[in-house]
This record gives sequence, structure tokens and C-alpha cells, in this order.
Amino acid sequence: MRPKTAMATAVLAGFAAFSESAFAADEYNVSAGLTAAGAPLALHGTDPVAFLELGSQSAGSARYTAVHDGAAYYFTSSGNKDAFEANPKAYLPQYGGFCTFGVSKGKKFDGDPQYAEIVEGKLYVFLNEEVLRAYQEDRAGTIARAAENWPRIRHAAAAEL
Repeated sequence: MRPKTAMATAVLAGFAAFSESAFAADEYNVSAGLTAAGAPLALHGTDPVAFLELGSQSAGSARYTAVHDGAAYYFTSSGNKDAFEANPKAYLPQYGGFCTFGVSKGKKFDGDPQYAEIVEGKLYVFLNEEVLRAYQEDRAGTIARAAENWPRIRHAAAAEL
């Protein structure tokens, strides 16, 4: 391989790797920094399978990590990790794990699994208790507005909104 071609290939490979993590940061509510799996942590390390199956927050372990779409998810067991890998869409939090109420307003706020609700088998997370209570005053309307806004803001960086 010629030196210029090799350098161009290396630059493109680096850009592709950077683009994947930037993509995850834009579309998924993830922590700063990377996990040992090389991807930022999603859902504050909460096991999404246990959350949907048990209806309560369970901290996952780095021992059971799956990376989906550039975001790392922790699980409480290998069985939960396997279930997620078999069908991630069934377990992913709605709106990339950003606060559902925020998305309904066209914003991307942190979604804290401590403040969450499962509606029709889907996990919705919220910024804090006050925001969760505001959502509970109009669940259907908030979810409908968030669903309408998400395609428009999905690829936007949170700071741009």
C-alpha cells in the first residue's frame, strides 16, 4: 500500500470510529467516557431487561456488557445480556434513554432510571421526580408529543437543542 493511501485509510478508519461514538452520544443518553467495552455507558448502568421483566431498577455489572449502536448496556446476568442481544428493540429505553418529558418539549435531558415508568411494555425515563410527576398529569399527551418530536431531534446533539 502506498504511504498516502495508507494514511488516508487510517484517517478514514479513525473518523469512522469517532463517528460511531459521536453517533451514540447524539442518539443515546450515555455517560461521558468509555466503558471497558470501548463504548459509553447507557441507562446509567441499569439492566434494561431486568427493568422491563421485574418492573424495578437493577444495577447491571460490567461483567455482563453488550454494545448496541455504539452504546454499552450492563446486565445483572448472562441470561439478560443474551435476551437483550437477541432483541435489543424490545428492551431499549424509549427516545434513546433521554427524558421523555424533555423530548416532548424538543429537548434532550438526562433520563434517570430512578425516575421511570413502563407503559405498554416500553420503558420511559425522566430527569427527576418533579418532571416524572408533570408527565403523569398527561401521560398519553407527553408520549404522543415525544414520539412526534423524536424524529426531528434524534440526530441532533443535546447542546444544539
